Parts: sequence; structure tokens; C-alpha cells
Amino acid sequence: MTNVIDYVPGNTLLHRLNPVAKLALAAALIVATFLADTYALLFGLLALTFALGAYAGVVGRLVRLLKVLVPLGVVMLVLQLVFVQGGQVLWGFVTTEGLVSGSKVCLRLLGVALPLLLVLMVTKLTDLANACVEVLHVPYRYAFTFTTALRFVPVFSQEMNAIMEAQTARGVEYDTKNPFRKMQLMLPLCVPLLVSSVGRTDAIALAAEQRGFYLRTRESSYRRYPFAARDWAALVCCVALIALGVVA
Repeated sequence: MTNVIDYVPGNTLLHRLNPVAKLALAAALIVATFLADTYALLFGLLALTFALGAYAGVVGRLVRLLKVLVPLGVVMLVLQLVFVQGGQVLWGFVTTEGLVSGSKVCLRLLGVALPLLLVLMVTKLTDLANACVEVLHVPYRYAFTFTTALRFVPVFSQEMNAIMEAQTARGVEYDTKNPFRKMQLMLPLCVPLLVSSVGRTDAIALAAEQRGFYLRTRESSYRRYPFAARDWAALVCCVALIALGVVA
């Protein structure tokens, strides 16, 4: 099963950037999104993210992720409408200030999540971890923990689907439209998933220890990640994005 955040091979400029430069680009988009206070800039940053995704050939996956992020954004919008009361009353508890605040929160949610996911789609996790260790001097154990957690996401998703299929064969109906009923049905699945995850984590820890995990240093990697001219150009673009967020 293909996960939406799996690495997509390619030979575009975005693929060939240094992993640290890609992280810096995603961080600049996120910082600019937080600093932006106009709809034009918020939509512009989202459009830039989708344009980069289209250039790298992963825009379809970004659109698929919207199916998960948009409902979260709607929840944030409703919470803002309920708790932010100010300005002119439009209808019931909906006010102009709450609507503006809620819509900007939704856009910021998309603007924060999508750049990071885009980086994962165009970067191998191994290269990401090794580049962070070499260039940013991140301790290898932290980089390894982060990349391993990302690798576990599709694995746990597949195990959850397998458990649900087994329960469905026993007569459990998970296709209910009642969210409270669905949550009640999903909670018992956490126990077998937790047991399997603990066993898998213990096996990976033993395997890593036997391979000399604690002897790994910054110089242990056989690959090097030097900065090229395109990487420095990407960093200049990052500074420009942050400056745009401050000015606009």
C-alpha cells in the first residue's frame, strides 16, 4: 500500500536540493504563513506550495491530504466562530471578527502542514536524517527516532486496517455515520495496536543495538551533503519569504 507521504522519485530541482535546504524552505513557508495577516499572502503561500508540488509531480498527493486537513480546518473555524465574538453579528453567534479569524486559522493550518508533507514526499528519510546530522549537527539518535516514527505511520495504518477487517468479518460495522459511535468502535482497536507497536519497537531497538547504533557518529555516514549554488539560492528565497511575511 502506497502512503501519501512516501518518497516520490524524481530529478527536479526540488528533488536535488540539499535536504537541509528543503527543510529551510518548508520552515520559511511556515514562518511566513504565521506572519501573514492578509488573505492575499495566505492564499499566495498556499498557491506557492501547490506550485512546488506540481513541479515535483506530487500535487495529487497534496490534494489527497486536503481530505484530512480540511475537516480539521472546519473544526477550527467553528471553534473560532464560537469563542471569538466581535464586530457585526451576521447570523446567530457568527460575527464578522469570528469569521475573519476562523478563516485565517484554516488557511494557516493548511499553510503549516502542507510544506512539511511536501518535503517528506521529495526527500528520502535516510538522506533527511543524515543531512540533519552532518549539516545541523543534530545527534544521530534524535534524527533516527524522528525518521523511524515517520516510517511507522504507514505500518500502523496497515495494521489498523487489518484489525478492522478482522473485526468486520466478525460482524462489527465500522461504516456508521455517527461520529460518537465510530469513536466508540475505534477505541478497542487501540489495545492490539499498542501491543503490536511495543513488540515492533522492542525488536527494532534490539536490531539497532546489535548493529552498533550507539557507536554511530557524525562522520559514520558514507554520503556527504555539501551545499551547492542552488541550495544557497534556496536559502535566499527563504529569507525573502520571511521578509514578505513581515512586510505584508
